[in-house]
Amino acid sequence: MFAKKLLHKAVLHHSNHSKFQHHRGLKSSELDPRIVIHYGIPSTASVLAFDSIQRLLAIGTLDGRLKVIGGDNIEGILISPKQLPYKHLEFLQNQGYLVGVLNDNDIQIWSLESRSLVCSLEWESNITAFSVISGSHFIYVGDEHGSFSVVKFEAEEGQLLKSSYDLSAKFLREAAGFSDYSDQPIVGILSQPSSFGNRQEIRSLYSYFLLLIAFQDGLLILWDIAESKIVFVGGGKDLQLKDHGSDSSIEPDTNVPSDSIEQNLGDKEISALCWASLSGSILAVGYLDGDILFWNLSSTAPSKGQQTSSKNVVKLQLSSAERRLPVIVLQWSSNQKSRSDCDGQLFVYGGDEIGSEEVLTVLTLEWSSGMETVKCISRADLTLSGSFADLILLPRAGAMELNTKADLFVLTNPGQLHFYDSDNLSALTSQQNRTPSIDALEFPVLIPIADPSLTVTQLVRLPSESTSSKILTEVASVLRTGSTPSLATPSHWPLTGGVPSHLSTPKGSGIERVYFAGYSDGSVLVCDATHPVLSYICYIEGEVKDIKVAGSSAPVTKLDFCSVSLLLAVGNESGLVCIYDLQGHSDGRNCHFVTETKSEVHESPQGKGTHCSAVISLLGSPVQALSFSNSGTKLAIGYSSGRVAVCDMTSMSVLFMIDSVPISSSPITSMIWKEQARFHSALNSPKQSETSSTGNSLEEIIFISSRDGKINIVEGDTGKMISSQPLHVKESTAISIHVIGKEFCITEDSIATTEATNDRHEEEPLKDTASASPDEPVRESNPTGINSAEAESSSSEVTAAGDLLFDPLVLLCCENSLRLFSAKSLIQGNKKPIRKVKDTKSYYWTTILKKDDKYCGLLSLLQTGIFEIRSLPDLELVTESSLLSILRWNYKVNMDKTLCSDANGNIALANGSELTFISLLAGEDKFRNLERLPCLHDKVLAAAADAAFRFSSSQKKKQISAPGILGGIVKGFKGGKASPTNMIKIQPSNFMHLEDKFYKSPRSDFHQTVSDELELNIVLKTQHQNLLHCGTDDIEIDEPITEVSTYSPNVKNKQKDNLREREKLFEGATSDDVKPRLRTPEEIMATYRKTGDASSAAAQARNKLVERQEKLERISQRTAELQSGAEDFASLANELVKTMERRKWWQI
Repeated sequence: MFAKKLLHKAVLHHSNHSKFQHHRGLKSSELDPRIVIHYGIPSTASVLAFDSIQRLLAIGTLDGRLKVIGGDNIEGILISPKQLPYKHLEFLQNQGYLVGVLNDNDIQIWSLESRSLVCSLEWESNITAFSVISGSHFIYVGDEHGSFSVVKFEAEEGQLLKSSYDLSAKFLREAAGFSDYSDQPIVGILSQPSSFGNRQEIRSLYSYFLLLIAFQDGLLILWDIAESKIVFVGGGKDLQLKDHGSDSSIEPDTNVPSDSIEQNLGDKEISALCWASLSGSILAVGYLDGDILFWNLSSTAPSKGQQTSSKNVVKLQLSSAERRLPVIVLQWSSNQKSRSDCDGQLFVYGGDEIGSEEVLTVLTLEWSSGMETVKCISRADLTLSGSFADLILLPRAGAMELNTKADLFVLTNPGQLHFYDSDNLSALTSQQNRTPSIDALEFPVLIPIADPSLTVTQLVRLPSESTSSKILTEVASVLRTGSTPSLATPSHWPLTGGVPSHLSTPKGSGIERVYFAGYSDGSVLVCDATHPVLSYICYIEGEVKDIKVAGSSAPVTKLDFCSVSLLLAVGNESGLVCIYDLQGHSDGRNCHFVTETKSEVHESPQGKGTHCSAVISLLGSPVQALSFSNSGTKLAIGYSSGRVAVCDMTSMSVLFMIDSVPISSSPITSMIWKEQARFHSALNSPKQSETSSTGNSLEEIIFISSRDGKINIVEGDTGKMISSQPLHVKESTAISIHVIGKEFCITEDSIATTEATNDRHEEEPLKDTASASPDEPVRESNPTGINSAEAESSSSEVTAAGDLLFDPLVLLCCENSLRLFSAKSLIQGNKKPIRKVKDTKSYYWTTILKKDDKYCGLLSLLQTGIFEIRSLPDLELVTESSLLSILRWNYKVNMDKTLCSDANGNIALANGSELTFISLLAGEDKFRNLERLPCLHDKVLAAAADAAFRFSSSQKKKQISAPGILGGIVKGFKGGKASPTNMIKIQPSNFMHLEDKFYKSPRSDFHQTVSDELELNIVLKTQHQNLLHCGTDDIEIDEPITEVSTYSPNVKNKQKDNLREREKLFEGATSDDVKPRLRTPEEIMATYRKTGDASSAAAQARNKLVERQEKLERISQRTAELQSGAEDFASLANELVKTMERRKWWQI
């Protein structure tokens, strides 16, 4: 018996294979899922980054996705191979690359041009701090062990290389004078925006040479990369901060306590930090206990082991409560109207009392002239809509300073982005209310999904050979001006990056694909989906203006569009169906109000935009299905009550209204129109002689399926049943029905053979079913009864005379099975399927796939979020995928309502605030072509910005190099030598100096710097002490300046003499305890005793005094002459520089 079963299965498989082997099914090699369009912000968004030149915003998520947003509806999505959160994200400014760090410490480089992952580098330890040097390919990395490293991205080779430049925690703490070598994590790395003091001339152009490194235990180190030394040390366990006055406290009107600060800073862990001045002289540091300290870095750095002065630190508290939230985020923006570079606004998240409302605090600060006190002018708490995720300040357009920021982006969960412009933020200072009402701009979504909520969608591809594409293209320009949604991007929206592809908008191209979106307020949005950037065609409001009908603004439940007549049918929950003519000329400007018994004509006022040509109100039951006939002259309406109505679109009247299946009230799921000519042989059977007597082979019939698994076939003109009895698949929930075209038609002989084989195959399972009858299909177990999904209708098929002997196939998709029937067998009452696939998983939505305008596969969505793709007509499984693997989405209830397909392998899905279009089939479809996607990196803008930066740098170089040149010339007059050091350091756009530094160990430079500083200190101290002993009598003025030639024969002797004089000059200078020695009277007499009497001695002394006075006068006169000469020379040099700048290159 067991062998007999196997034999039956083998015969069945061979029979089906032979029957379908001449049909070309879908192959796995023909599938290549690719995300073409993605709009909206993912609900898992967590971190922000901004390119100030390209004006692009990047958003990292918790599921390994990167969202890039530009202007003009240009958006892109990058999906990491790893489904892990991004904890750090930055742009390589103006270079077309995005750098992200995953939770597993994988550093990734993404190309915005190719939208692909270029390279990655797995870090060996936990990355706790991350920063990119603006304008370069260098990246700073700090880890959990307190080590600082430098990584370089080689763009040409596509590699991330770790340099030999590293600073360990032990090395930095030893250099700072600390004996504690515990591995404290680095929590912050900041490049100083510019410097101060006597280094301003050079450091203002070399901000990346000074680097602030912050450790978790509170230690702050300002490290000089160029000279490999520490410039400033603050905080730390061994440093005490004491202040008993009120000079360093916030003034009383800020609600901050003014008690004295006496605390071991080593107990305060750093949680956030930022620069709080344009020059980098003030550093704002937030701590885990909720405190905020402002560090003045412009003062002299404390020596090793010394205490930090309280005058260099100002304390700020947002709340006087004992338990406060940690300061999570600190950002600072300068006040452009103030002369002080320290005045501005501080944005703080955290620091308030535990349990308080989640807000973003904005403090307006003003500093005193000595930067010892700070005054809080105002405080504003911005209420957040959702839990806080991240914020970022945007530099003003064209601003050169790093901290010249004005606009603000705030990211909250789930996936909400709010924008505050500079005008709104500046207005906070004038508002007395602590929680002011400030208008924030929400992210302007192209296709709204949440507000109002998206209820139903449809994606339609217009026939390539029809004139509808051309007509709709011509009408679209008029419709856009007449009806525009209030969702346009604001004029002052800061994101303008990206460039549309020139291939996506060729001249003379028409609309090939249209996307329809219906909403809960009854409105409909119509978009051109021909290219990877959607654009509006028209916006239809929910309320019908022409006729006052109750329920016209009810949620949209079903849409259908006829590509022949360009009519759009919109059905809603109230049972109304509104017909819109996108051509705009249907019956003038009249609107028909159609009921079951009458049709009224109402005159509509003239106006631009879409025109409602008819409102059909037949039943109060929600509309569940809509389907235009192939010619567009009839419309079938399926209701939730199980009834079906067919209306004539020419006369705007009701042709008939029937029950889909007698004695059934199950909701309608699908309706498909087909021409009777395809079923000519079946209709001429004895059972259908009455039906075929009409002789009209061009009339159409309707396939109707209901949710309870029933299929009925009726005439499209009269509603009469064509099939002998409706098909009923018991205990199954029907999802959709598809009628497959002529390429899969089979002959009568193959149908009979297959049905017989299937009958024998089904005999065994039926033995255990007592209630089964021989003419019924197998009953399915465990039905789950869920909401059905509507299938895509096949339309506009042309039948030739030679095809009349063929029979199309009907595919019924149920919740737990797929059944393939012969259309002729259904009409004749035969209920046995040709193919049947049972699945323990529940199907939720299905659609047919076409390739080269031929049916090739079936796409199904399961309730588990799995996509199944099966070939047609054998229904063999080709491949499986999932929403999670493609989009990182989880399946949600009612997702099928907003899921649609154009049957050419392009599907549109909506989830949360995201809308995406996926192209499944590989090929040369221009919709999925990468070259037609908008470019996320503007190369022209990048080149222009680089040229402008080089020009600006050259101007600064001329201004700063002039004093160096003049100094060299002056030194030349005196026989000195001009040092080339300053000339090399004034090239701000040249990162070769950084590369030289980063590819050798900083420790050797550090030790050499320490040795040089010790030697320099000894020399300076010696010279200072000798100058104290040098009297006015030793001043020589009139001696001529002689230059020593290195070719002189006596040069060696002179060098020896100079060496002796140098040794004599520095004799005894190395002693640290040099004190004046009391000379004996004998030594004084030996030095000053002169021969002669007292009168001669007095005369000699008088002459000495006169000579001394004359020398002093000559010194003063010579000083004035030198000063005047220097001024004249400087004026002459400036005139020379201006003259040379005006000359052309051929005049030099």
